[in-house]
Amino acid sequence: MKISATIITLNEERNIEPALKSLDWADEIIVVDSRSSDSTVEIARLYTDRIFIRDWPGYAAQKNFAAEQALNDWIFNLDADERVSPELAREIRSIKEARPEPDHAGFEMPRLTSYLGRWIKHSGWYPDYKLRLYHRRKGRWQGDFVHESVSVSGNVEKLDGEILHYTIRSASEHHLRMDRYTTLAARELHSKGVNPAIASLFVSPISAFVRSYFLKLGFLDRVPGLAIAYFAAHYAFLKQLKLWEMSRDITDADESKSNPNDSGNGEMP
Repeated sequence: MKISATIITLNEERNIEPALKSLDWADEIIVVDSRSSDSTVEIARLYTDRIFIRDWPGYAAQKNFAAEQALNDWIFNLDADERVSPELAREIRSIKEARPEPDHAGFEMPRLTSYLGRWIKHSGWYPDYKLRLYHRRKGRWQGDFVHESVSVSGNVEKLDGEILHYTIRSASEHHLRMDRYTTLAARELHSKGVNPAIASLFVSPISAFVRSYFLKLGFLDRVPGLAIAYFAAHYAFLKQLKLWEMSRDITDADESKSNPNDSGNGEMP
């Protein structure tokens, strides 16, 4: 069993090197870059010569393109702000060395997120299972707006090792990223013909806070947990408000078609 690791990037010079270092177990590494203006590509060349420069077509399309360039059928996808933990690397190595090759369509693993200097174990952010190791003939990325994921045909097994997610580093960064993602989320709903309900402007934020802080035990994450809950409420409000705007042509929300100027994924942590 041989595995090709894939990463999509745009201006990830602060993240890309540790991400690539954590993939030292992979049989090849493929980087698809959306014309970075920083040193992302130069750093990536220190770890692989399988680098493709390509305009931004959307999250799922870019990740599918990366998988199509692979020399192997087994694909492991990592975002630039993520790392493979030593425990997960050992697990994947044991799968690679097993005989015969697994007949699963894919493997999913928990993702542990670092937020405001703390590993978040509650708030609805953990275990946050992600299907990242998959057979490309049995799976494909879907979702061009937000929350892109691999859809597979076949059995999926859970692994114990974690993906380490070094996400938003400050409240200001969280606020800026939220503006982008709420536009994407609203645009996705609008494209599906979803009509906004005025009541949702009141109910959704309250529900989001209660779910994150109380039902998902966010209070155990201390101050970062409180921040997560408040931002979750604000995210819910902005998404519904922007959907309301779009339904009335108050804004054209063209941002959803632009190349994102952050890590290579389309989801809030």
